[in-house]
Amino acid sequence: MGLFDSFASQAGNMIKNEARKTGSEFVHNASSAVQNGLANAGNKSEQFTFPNLPTDVASLMALPEATLDSPFKTAALTLVALLQYENNPETCFAMIDALRGPDPMTAMGRSFIKDRMEGKAYKARSFFAGATVANNYTPTAPYTITVSSNPYSYPDPNWATLFVQSAGADSLRQIKMRLKPSTGQWFLNDIQCLSDIRTPAADDPWA
Repeated sequence: MGLFDSFASQAGNMIKNEARKTGSEFVHNASSAVQNGLANAGNKSEQFTFPNLPTDVASLMALPEATLDSPFKTAALTLVALLQYENNPETCFAMIDALRGPDPMTAMGRSFIKDRMEGKAYKARSFFAGATVANNYTPTAPYTITVSSNPYSYPDPNWATLFVQSAGADSLRQIKMRLKPSTGQWFLNDIQCLSDIRTPAADDPWA
């Protein structure tokens, strides 16, 4: 092999090594991009504003969101329904049944809500914009709520777990919906957002 051939061989090997290195870096970068994309997939927030709060099932189901064609709408209306517990628990339960569609609440389901809301109806108000511990969870008008999803919100095409933020809690709270494929509607399945929150200032002896 001549001198020129030796140089050419070395140059070829260097190019191949760099190509391998570049290819490896490309695969690594592509893999990272995919992982980052999956981590961010599903991160979404929708805001809903209610100039007038419904006071019965008819006015609830007359709202534009009552098409229930997205789980976000169903989650927002769930909190609107819970606002009625303070005024009339039976109206609240009737609204929730309307949002549950073909699966109305059981006696145990009603008891579950009563146990968590009795004397603590402020929990429902705490999810709406403007509510704070200091103002006893009094939202600003018109009532506005934000509903969010994350990459794990849809474990199955027919199920969704979305999130709402209480002004009296540090972590997001969950509401679970189920899709009825024949109608394309998302119905309420499980209210998981009624754990205790910080006591409003008016009820806190240490405030």
